[in-house]
Amino acid sequence: MIEVSVTRQDDGYIKSFTLSGHAESGPKGYDLVCAGVSAISFGAVNAVLTLCEVELDIEQAQEGGYLSVNIPSPSNEQLKDNIELLLNGMIVSLRTIEREYSEHIQIEDN
Repeated sequence: MIEVSVTRQDDGYIKSFTLSGHAESGPKGYDLVCAGVSAISFGAVNAVLTLCEVELDIEQAQEGGYLSVNIPSPSNEQLKDNIELLLNGMIVSLRTIEREYSEHIQIEDN
């Protein structure tokens, strides 16, 4: 199962998120849940890096199955809001997968 853990600051903004585990919803290379989660999460990370020009603290496993991202304190409120919008879009998309494939992905949003 893929476990997604989102940690928020006191003001509700996302501080970090971690994805770990494997969906195991199909054979390696044909696991649609894994592919969807990977595309959504890496797409969101790349969007923040490119569109917001923010360096994220990223840690990932060589063989997959683990992604941890810490978001630095942005320099201004507009940038903070833009990062938050992109990452909340990621969570909405992951929740869409969770609704259909809850036996393969679980999201905890603190």
